[in-house]
Amino acid sequence: GFVAGGYKSVGTLAAQIEEVRSSTSTFGVNLFAPNPLPVSPDQYRAYARAINEDAQQYGLDLTSVAPREDDDEWADKIELLITDPVPVVSFTFGVPRRVVVDTLRRAGSTVVQTVTSAAEAAAAASAGIDVLVVQCHEAGGHSATLTPRSPSPAVPLAELVRAVRAGGAALVIAAGGIGTPGSVQEVLSAGADAVMVGTVLLRTDESGASPTYRAALADRRDAPTVVTRAFTGRPARGLRNTFTDRFSDQAPSGYPALHHLTSPLRKAAVAAGDPELVNLWAGTGYKSATAEPAAAILTRLAAG
Repeated sequence: GFVAGGYKSVGTLAAQIEEVRSSTSTFGVNLFAPNPLPVSPDQYRAYARAINEDAQQYGLDLTSVAPREDDDEWADKIELLITDPVPVVSFTFGVPRRVVVDTLRRAGSTVVQTVTSAAEAAAAASAGIDVLVVQCHEAGGHSATLTPRSPSPAVPLAELVRAVRAGGAALVIAAGGIGTPGSVQEVLSAGADAVMVGTVLLRTDESGASPTYRAALADRRDAPTVVTRAFTGRPARGLRNTFTDRFSDQAPSGYPALHHLTSPLRKAAVAAGDPELVNLWAGTGYKSATAEPAAAILTRLAAG
Protein backbone atom coordinates (compact mmCIF):
# COMPACT_ATOMS: atom_id res chain seq x y z
CA GLY A 1 0.00 0.00 0.00
CA PHE A 2 0.96 3.66 -0.50
CA VAL A 3 0.49 6.70 1.68
CA ALA A 4 -0.87 9.44 -0.58
CA GLY A 5 1.32 12.48 0.03
CA GLY A 6 -0.49 14.91 -2.27
CA TYR A 7 -2.49 17.85 -0.88
CA LYS A 8 -1.26 17.22 2.67
CA SER A 9 0.93 19.30 4.94
CA VAL A 10 4.33 17.91 5.84
CA GLY A 11 3.17 17.43 9.41
CA THR A 12 0.11 15.43 8.37
CA LEU A 13 2.17 13.30 6.01
CA ALA A 14 4.74 12.58 8.73
CA ALA A 15 2.00 11.54 11.16
CA GLN A 16 0.39 9.22 8.61
CA ILE A 17 3.75 7.62 7.80
CA GLU A 18 4.25 6.86 11.47
CA GLU A 19 0.76 5.43 11.76
CA VAL A 20 1.37 3.07 8.83
CA ARG A 21 4.88 2.18 10.04
CA SER A 22 3.42 1.04 13.36
CA SER A 23 1.49 -1.66 11.49
CA THR A 24 3.80 -2.69 8.63
CA SER A 25 7.30 -2.24 7.29
CA THR A 26 6.14 -2.76 3.70
CA PHE A 27 4.70 0.43 2.24
CA GLY A 28 5.44 3.41 0.06
CA VAL A 29 4.77 7.15 -0.12
CA ASN A 30 3.57 8.85 -3.29
CA LEU A 31 4.31 12.52 -4.06
CA PHE A 32 3.21 14.88 -6.82
CA ALA A 33 6.40 16.05 -8.53
CA PRO A 34 6.17 19.67 -9.69
CA ASN A 35 4.94 20.05 -13.27
CA PRO A 36 2.73 23.13 -13.05
CA LEU A 37 0.11 24.24 -15.54
CA PRO A 38 -0.26 27.98 -14.92
CA VAL A 39 -3.64 29.40 -15.90
CA SER A 40 -4.15 32.92 -17.20
CA PRO A 41 -6.02 35.31 -14.88
CA ASP A 42 -8.75 35.85 -17.48
CA GLN A 43 -9.36 32.12 -17.98
CA TYR A 44 -9.37 31.55 -14.25
CA ARG A 45 -11.89 34.31 -13.55
CA ALA A 46 -14.15 33.17 -16.39
CA TYR A 47 -14.20 29.62 -15.06
CA ALA A 48 -14.82 30.77 -11.48
CA ARG A 49 -17.86 32.70 -12.72
CA ALA A 50 -19.09 29.69 -14.68
CA ILE A 51 -19.12 27.32 -11.71
CA ASN A 52 -20.18 29.87 -9.11
CA GLU A 53 -23.91 29.28 -9.55
CA ASP A 54 -23.44 25.73 -8.27
CA ALA A 55 -21.25 26.99 -5.44
CA GLN A 56 -23.81 29.53 -4.27
CA GLN A 57 -26.28 26.83 -3.26
CA TYR A 58 -23.77 25.91 -0.54
CA GLY A 59 -23.15 29.50 0.51
CA LEU A 60 -19.84 29.76 -1.37
CA ASP A 61 -18.57 32.59 -3.56
CA LEU A 62 -15.81 31.20 -5.75
CA THR A 63 -15.44 34.44 -7.71
CA SER A 64 -13.59 35.87 -4.71
CA VAL A 65 -11.05 33.00 -4.55
CA ALA A 66 -7.67 34.18 -5.84
CA PRO A 67 -5.62 31.80 -8.04
CA ARG A 68 -3.30 29.64 -5.96
CA GLU A 69 -0.23 28.25 -7.66
CA ASP A 70 1.95 26.11 -5.37
CA ASP A 71 4.26 23.09 -5.45
CA ASP A 72 2.52 21.08 -2.70
CA GLU A 73 5.40 21.70 -0.24
CA TRP A 74 7.70 19.72 -2.52
CA ALA A 75 11.07 20.57 -0.95
CA ASP A 76 9.85 19.98 2.61
CA LYS A 77 8.30 16.62 1.71
CA ILE A 78 11.49 15.47 0.02
CA GLU A 79 13.46 16.54 3.08
CA LEU A 80 11.09 14.52 5.29
CA LEU A 81 11.62 11.38 3.19
CA ILE A 82 15.38 11.84 3.24
CA THR A 83 15.63 12.35 6.99
CA ASP A 84 12.99 9.71 7.81
CA PRO A 85 13.31 7.19 4.96
CA VAL A 86 10.52 4.87 3.86
CA PRO A 87 10.89 1.65 1.84
CA VAL A 88 9.47 3.06 -1.40
CA VAL A 89 8.99 6.59 -2.76
CA SER A 90 6.94 7.06 -5.91
CA PHE A 91 6.35 10.11 -8.08
CA THR A 92 3.66 11.20 -10.50
CA PHE A 93 3.02 14.26 -12.73
CA GLY A 94 6.73 14.98 -13.15
CA VAL A 95 10.14 13.27 -13.05
CA PRO A 96 12.30 14.54 -10.19
CA ARG A 97 15.85 15.69 -10.81
CA ARG A 98 18.57 13.05 -10.73
CA VAL A 99 20.03 14.48 -7.53
CA VAL A 100 16.70 13.93 -5.73
CA VAL A 101 16.47 10.33 -6.95
CA ASP A 102 20.07 9.59 -6.00
CA THR A 103 19.66 11.09 -2.53
CA LEU A 104 16.52 9.05 -1.84
CA ARG A 105 18.25 5.89 -3.02
CA ARG A 106 21.23 6.57 -0.75
CA ALA A 107 18.75 6.96 2.12
CA GLY A 108 17.57 3.41 1.39
CA SER A 109 14.38 3.99 -0.60
CA THR A 110 13.42 2.28 -3.82
CA VAL A 111 12.30 5.01 -6.22
CA VAL A 112 9.28 4.53 -8.50
CA GLN A 113 7.96 6.72 -11.33
CA THR A 114 4.55 6.60 -13.00
CA VAL A 115 4.73 6.98 -16.79
CA THR A 116 2.19 6.87 -19.60
CA SER A 117 4.40 6.27 -22.65
CA ALA A 118 7.68 4.74 -23.76
CA ALA A 119 9.15 8.23 -24.13
CA GLU A 120 8.29 9.06 -20.53
CA ALA A 121 9.78 5.73 -19.44
CA ALA A 122 13.06 6.71 -21.13
CA ALA A 123 13.05 10.06 -19.32
CA ALA A 124 12.50 8.31 -16.00
CA ALA A 125 15.31 5.85 -16.69
CA SER A 126 17.72 8.71 -17.39
CA ALA A 127 16.88 10.14 -13.95
CA GLY A 128 17.93 6.89 -12.26
CA ILE A 129 14.46 5.62 -11.38
CA ASP A 130 14.37 2.00 -10.08
CA VAL A 131 10.85 0.91 -11.03
CA LEU A 132 8.26 2.14 -13.55
CA VAL A 133 4.51 2.13 -13.00
CA VAL A 134 3.11 2.02 -16.53
CA GLN A 135 -0.31 3.70 -16.43
CA CYS A 136 -2.68 3.48 -19.38
CA HIS A 137 -5.53 5.82 -20.31
CA GLU A 138 -8.10 3.62 -18.55
CA ALA A 139 -6.80 4.47 -15.07
CA GLY A 140 -9.02 6.31 -12.61
CA GLY A 141 -8.05 9.68 -11.21
CA HIS A 142 -5.37 11.89 -12.65
CA SER A 143 -3.38 10.84 -15.65
CA ALA A 144 0.31 10.78 -14.79
CA THR A 145 1.20 12.20 -18.18
CA LEU A 146 4.18 14.54 -18.22
CA THR A 147 2.44 16.60 -20.93
CA PRO A 148 -1.06 17.26 -19.54
CA ARG A 149 -1.94 19.85 -22.18
CA SER A 150 -1.55 17.14 -24.84
CA PRO A 151 -1.92 13.71 -23.18
CA SER A 152 -0.56 10.56 -24.75
CA PRO A 153 -2.88 8.69 -27.16
CA ALA A 154 -5.06 5.87 -25.88
CA VAL A 155 -3.01 2.66 -25.95
CA PRO A 156 -4.17 -0.65 -24.39
CA LEU A 157 -2.27 -1.45 -21.20
CA ALA A 158 -0.74 -4.70 -22.47
CA GLU A 159 0.53 -2.92 -25.59
CA LEU A 160 1.94 -0.09 -23.51
CA VAL A 161 3.73 -2.56 -21.21
CA ARG A 162 5.32 -4.26 -24.21
CA ALA A 163 6.47 -0.90 -25.61
CA VAL A 164 8.07 0.12 -22.32
CA ARG A 165 9.67 -3.32 -21.95
CA ALA A 166 11.13 -3.00 -25.45
CA GLY A 167 12.82 0.19 -24.30
CA GLY A 168 14.84 -1.75 -21.75
CA ALA A 169 12.92 -1.05 -18.52
CA ALA A 170 14.19 -3.25 -15.70
CA LEU A 171 11.09 -3.47 -13.51
CA VAL A 172 7.55 -2.68 -14.66
CA ILE A 173 4.29 -2.44 -12.71
CA ALA A 174 1.13 -2.25 -14.83
CA ALA A 175 -1.80 -0.01 -13.85
CA GLY A 176 -5.06 1.25 -15.29
CA GLY A 177 -8.53 -0.25 -15.61
CA ILE A 178 -7.64 -3.55 -13.96
CA GLY A 179 -10.51 -5.26 -12.12
CA THR A 180 -10.52 -8.96 -12.97
CA PRO A 181 -8.10 -11.91 -12.75
CA GLY A 182 -8.13 -12.04 -16.54
CA SER A 183 -6.93 -8.44 -16.85
CA VAL A 184 -4.16 -9.19 -14.36
CA GLN A 185 -3.03 -12.20 -16.36
CA GLU A 186 -3.10 -10.25 -19.62
CA VAL A 187 -0.62 -7.62 -18.49
CA LEU A 188 1.61 -10.12 -16.70
CA SER A 189 1.77 -12.09 -19.93
CA ALA A 190 2.68 -8.88 -21.75
CA GLY A 191 5.79 -8.54 -19.58
CA ALA A 192 4.75 -6.70 -16.42
CA ASP A 193 6.48 -7.80 -13.22
CA ALA A 194 3.51 -6.83 -11.07
CA VAL A 195 0.11 -5.16 -11.17
CA MET A 196 -1.15 -2.13 -9.25
CA VAL A 197 -4.84 -1.47 -8.60
CA GLY A 198 -6.75 1.44 -7.11
CA THR A 199 -10.36 1.90 -8.21
CA VAL A 200 -11.26 -1.72 -7.48
CA LEU A 201 -10.47 -1.09 -3.79
CA LEU A 202 -12.61 2.04 -3.34
CA ARG A 203 -15.60 0.21 -1.84
CA THR A 204 -13.60 -2.10 0.45
CA ASP A 205 -14.07 -2.21 4.21
CA GLU A 206 -10.73 -0.42 4.60
CA SER A 207 -11.37 2.35 2.05
CA GLY A 208 -11.35 5.97 3.15
CA ALA A 209 -13.72 6.97 0.33
CA SER A 210 -16.68 9.05 1.48
CA PRO A 211 -20.18 7.52 1.68
CA THR A 212 -21.20 9.79 -1.24
CA TYR A 213 -18.36 8.43 -3.37
CA ARG A 214 -18.98 4.80 -2.42
CA ALA A 215 -22.70 5.06 -3.13
CA ALA A 216 -22.07 6.54 -6.58
CA LEU A 217 -19.73 3.68 -7.50
CA ALA A 218 -22.36 1.17 -6.42
CA ASP A 219 -25.43 2.89 -7.87
CA ARG A 220 -24.11 4.03 -11.25
CA ARG A 221 -23.25 0.66 -12.72
CA ASP A 222 -24.18 1.80 -16.22
CA ALA A 223 -22.50 5.21 -16.05
CA PRO A 224 -19.58 5.81 -18.40
CA THR A 225 -16.27 7.18 -17.22
CA VAL A 226 -14.92 10.35 -18.82
CA VAL A 227 -11.61 12.18 -18.85
CA THR A 228 -12.07 15.76 -17.67
CA ARG A 229 -10.17 18.86 -16.58
CA ALA A 230 -13.28 20.30 -14.94
CA PHE A 231 -12.32 19.61 -11.32
CA THR A 232 -8.57 20.25 -11.22
CA GLY A 233 -7.39 21.71 -14.51
CA ARG A 234 -5.48 18.52 -15.24
CA PRO A 235 -6.86 15.47 -17.12
CA ALA A 236 -8.40 12.85 -14.84
CA ARG A 237 -10.85 9.98 -15.34
CA GLY A 238 -14.03 9.69 -13.29
CA LEU A 239 -17.71 8.82 -13.47
CA ARG A 240 -19.72 11.13 -15.69
CA ASN A 241 -22.00 13.46 -13.72
CA THR A 242 -23.65 16.87 -14.03
CA PHE A 243 -20.43 18.76 -13.33
CA THR A 244 -18.44 16.93 -16.01
CA ASP A 245 -21.27 17.39 -18.51
CA ARG A 246 -21.54 21.12 -17.91
CA PHE A 247 -17.94 22.15 -17.46
CA SER A 248 -15.54 19.72 -19.17
CA ASP A 249 -15.56 21.78 -22.36
CA GLN A 250 -15.24 25.09 -20.49
CA ALA A 251 -12.45 24.17 -18.10
CA PRO A 252 -9.02 25.53 -18.99
CA SER A 253 -5.78 23.74 -18.27
CA GLY A 254 -4.63 25.09 -14.93
CA TYR A 255 -3.15 22.93 -12.22
CA PRO A 256 -3.14 23.30 -9.24
CA ALA A 257 -5.14 26.56 -9.43
CA LEU A 258 -8.38 24.87 -10.56
CA HIS A 259 -7.97 22.14 -7.96
CA HIS A 260 -7.86 24.77 -5.21
CA LEU A 261 -10.75 26.70 -6.81
CA THR A 262 -13.17 23.77 -6.93
CA SER A 263 -12.09 22.13 -3.68
CA PRO A 264 -14.57 23.97 -1.40
CA LEU A 265 -17.46 23.12 -3.73
CA ARG A 266 -16.49 19.45 -3.91
CA LYS A 267 -16.20 19.20 -0.13
CA ALA A 268 -19.60 20.84 0.36
CA ALA A 269 -21.20 18.48 -2.15
CA VAL A 270 -19.68 15.42 -0.44
CA ALA A 271 -21.00 16.61 2.93
CA ALA A 272 -24.45 17.09 1.40
CA GLY A 273 -24.43 13.68 -0.26
CA ASP A 274 -24.61 15.23 -3.74
CA PRO A 275 -22.59 13.13 -6.23
CA GLU A 276 -23.36 15.45 -9.16
CA LEU A 277 -20.76 18.03 -8.10
CA VAL A 278 -18.06 15.63 -6.85
CA ASN A 279 -14.97 14.30 -8.61
CA LEU A 280 -15.93 10.62 -8.67
CA TRP A 281 -12.52 9.36 -9.80
CA ALA A 282 -12.85 5.88 -11.30
CA GLY A 283 -11.05 3.75 -13.82
CA THR A 284 -12.83 1.78 -16.52
CA GLY A 285 -12.83 -1.33 -14.31
CA TYR A 286 -14.90 0.35 -11.58
CA LYS A 287 -17.74 -2.16 -11.87
CA SER A 288 -15.44 -4.72 -10.25
CA ALA A 289 -15.25 -2.62 -7.08
CA THR A 290 -17.10 -4.51 -4.37
CA ALA A 291 -17.98 -3.97 -0.71
CA GLU A 292 -15.80 -6.57 1.03
CA PRO A 293 -12.36 -6.80 2.67
CA ALA A 294 -9.46 -5.64 0.51
CA ALA A 295 -7.72 -8.98 1.08
CA ALA A 296 -10.60 -10.81 -0.59
CA ILE A 297 -10.33 -8.65 -3.73
CA LEU A 298 -6.54 -8.90 -3.94
CA THR A 299 -6.64 -12.67 -3.42
CA ARG A 300 -9.23 -13.02 -6.18
CA LEU A 301 -7.21 -10.86 -8.59
CA ALA A 302 -4.12 -12.96 -7.95
CA ALA A 303 -5.94 -16.28 -8.24
CA GLY A 304 -4.89 -16.88 -11.84
